[in-house]
Amino acid sequence: MGGVAISAGYYLMAKLGMHLLIEFPAGEIFDLEQINVKDGLITSRRLPRSRLFLWNDPKGEHDIILFIGEAQPPSRGAAFCRRLIEHVESLGVARVFTFAAMATQMRPGDDSTVFGAAIDRETLDRFKHLGMRVLDNGKISGLNGVLLGVAANAGMTGGCFLGEIPGVFAQIPFPKASLAVLERFTHVAGIEIDYSELRAHAKAVDDTLVDFMNRIERSDKEADALAESPPEVHQEEPSPRPASRERQLIERRFDETRRDRSLAYGLKQELDRLGVFGEYEDRFLDLFKEPE
Repeated sequence: MGGVAISAGYYLMAKLGMHLLIEFPAGEIFDLEQINVKDGLITSRRLPRSRLFLWNDPKGEHDIILFIGEAQPPSRGAAFCRRLIEHVESLGVARVFTFAAMATQMRPGDDSTVFGAAIDRETLDRFKHLGMRVLDNGKISGLNGVLLGVAANAGMTGGCFLGEIPGVFAQIPFPKASLAVLERFTHVAGIEIDYSELRAHAKAVDDTLVDFMNRIERSDKEADALAESPPEVHQEEPSPRPASRERQLIERRFDETRRDRSLAYGLKQELDRLGVFGEYEDRFLDLFKEPE
């Protein structure tokens, strides 16, 4: 929901300049369940990819391994989590954290609270110290939760950061929650990153949603359209086929990002704006294949 976890993951990967560590064979995790049709022609559909990215701590205190999966396994998710934990455990990983979203009645414009649930008491105390709201009761569905259960059984520590999003806009990217999650995580991890791009993105989306809510509340007639007509948070309609000039811009942004991976989040925003991230996703993540 709200793209909270994936946006936080991509931003962290870009700002730390991570590189690809390992990719799990998709055929061992997923099965082809459908095909795509475009202009009447059947096209092949690749399986979702699951990859680990590594950041080597220049201070030598601790490295960070980031897992990004394009989809959750349709079955046997716990088995995949066990495989993932066994692999990172062999690399010396001791703490595991997941990111997720928490849909509430919050309004756009409000601060995004970060909820926390921990494997161990020490991590829970750290969450409280950071001003996070403890998730007293509830469930964390999907791999965001299952992975922590498997990690706990393996004797690891850690927990889950859940960024608060407005429930009525749950299907719209909400970068303010991603920002709130990352601010707490980087504090726990003892690292610093530049948040300027994410803050600007969060403010732009927030302003759009606040304006939309205000217009809705000024008109009782439009209130019923809220669920059916969510606002467009991008300034332009995505183009299914970017013009030649836009393609040239994309190539230039790729060249710039290849030289400086900290620019990757801006590149992703541009691909999202043009509605072509899916087309360029493999190339985007391939930017992180080799260490700088």
